Amino acid sequence: MIPGVLVGHHHRIEDGWATGTTVVLVSAGAVGAVDGRGGAPGTRETDLLDPSNLVQQVHAVCLSGGSAYGLAAADGVMRWLSERSIGFPVGAQPHHVVPIVPGAVIFDLPMSEWGNRPDSSFGYAACEAAAETFDLGCVGAGAGARVGALKGGVGSAVSTVGAHQIGALAVVNAAGEVVDRASGLPWEPSLGTTAVTVPERKPDGLNTTIGVVAVDADLTKAECRRLAMAAQDGLARAVRPAHSMFDGDTVFALATGAVPLAEPRVFALDALCAAAAEVFAAAVVSGAREATSLNGVPAFRDL
Repeated sequence: MIPGVLVGHHHRIEDGWATGTTVVLVSAGAVGAVDGRGGAPGTRETDLLDPSNLVQQVHAVCLSGGSAYGLAAADGVMRWLSERSIGFPVGAQPHHVVPIVPGAVIFDLPMSEWGNRPDSSFGYAACEAAAETFDLGCVGAGAGARVGALKGGVGSAVSTVGAHQIGALAVVNAAGEVVDRASGLPWEPSLGTTAVTVPERKPDGLNTTIGVVAVDADLTKAECRRLAMAAQDGLARAVRPAHSMFDGDTVFALATGAVPLAEPRVFALDALCAAAAEVFAAAVVSGAREATSLNGVPAFRDL
């Protein structure tokens, strides 16, 4: 990702299991925002990200499999942060804090035996594993992900815009396809230029792409929200259809504030928003490209 932002995974891929949790950790705090476009979201702590509400910074974003059950993974993230006295101060003592951990989940339940889904231990373990470098593909929250008829996964991309670095992480689990069935070509050319034959997908409701776009700029919550909104455009470029009634597409934005935003702010922000769409599309492509076959679901690389 970018300086000050760590990523950690924890998953189980074995008999009866194909699910996991990914944590985007900003222990020093970052201004946060969110944009939700899908018709079937599974989220927590998104209301507090509204620019009109009190809390200005978040300390982690928890992305998880397990559908609504997987929201429990964020409890482990809160425990990990609270043990280190990281959070929104609410009392006189250093440990009197409430960690701010928004989160979202994908629907991957059919990839595991019923009852096998992330809990708080997954979130805690993902925090323990958080680092500047991290694996992609069928890891963390992407362990049981699919994109259309193909295996999905975790993808990431980074770009430079003037003095700023902007990065994206996507858990690609969409109802739509990354490949145009009519032509056999990917919607995003960066995924490949050779026509492939995509197998039919059984309608099983296994949907939702979630992710984070992070930047080192000093942004307000309202400006951060524009970044999250722009990132959703990147999803729509790489997966079609996107934002369906059966997806819970949710993108969070984080701004660490390490680099002041140039003046005039509106032009600098606009450049960052354009880049957010590009890096999120690239992260989606990365998630599809890095995924490997699992439980009989073929990967793009197999085609």
